[in-house]
Amino acid sequence: MASAIEKLCIEKNMRMTDQRRVIARVLSEADDHPDVEEVYRRSTEIDSQISIATVYRTVRLFEEADILESHDFRDGRARYELVTETHHDHLIDVESGEVIEFVDDEIEKLQEAIARKLGYKLVDHRMELYGVKLEN
Repeated sequence: MASAIEKLCIEKNMRMTDQRRVIARVLSEADDHPDVEEVYRRSTEIDSQISIATVYRTVRLFEEADILESHDFRDGRARYELVTETHHDHLIDVESGEVIEFVDDEIEKLQEAIARKLGYKLVDHRMELYGVKLEN
C-alpha cells in the first residue's frame, strides 16, 4: 500500500524508485520531526542498500515539490515533516529535543490582530516556542 508521501509524489508525476518509496514510507510513518541522519537510519533498516546521498537527494526533491517542510529547531539540523493543510505551531524541549505540535486559537487571533494593528493582513507564519519542563 502506498504511503501518504508516495501518493503525493504520484499525483505530482514524480518517478518513484524502490528506494524513494522506502524513504517516503519512513517519512510518512514518522510521528516526530526526523533529520536526514534519522531518516537514513530508519530507511537502512528496511533497505540496507540506501545511501545517505540518496536520502539527502530524495528529501530535497520532496521539499522542492512542497511535500515536505523543513524546520530549524536551533539544534543545527534541518528537521522534516509532511506539509499539511492544517496549521500548527511547535514547542521544542531544549533539553530532550522533543517537538510538541499544538494549535491555540487565542494565539492565532492575537497574531492576526497584531498584523492588522501594524497595517498588514497575515498570510502565513511559523511559531516555535523553546522551553524546559517545569519542576514538579
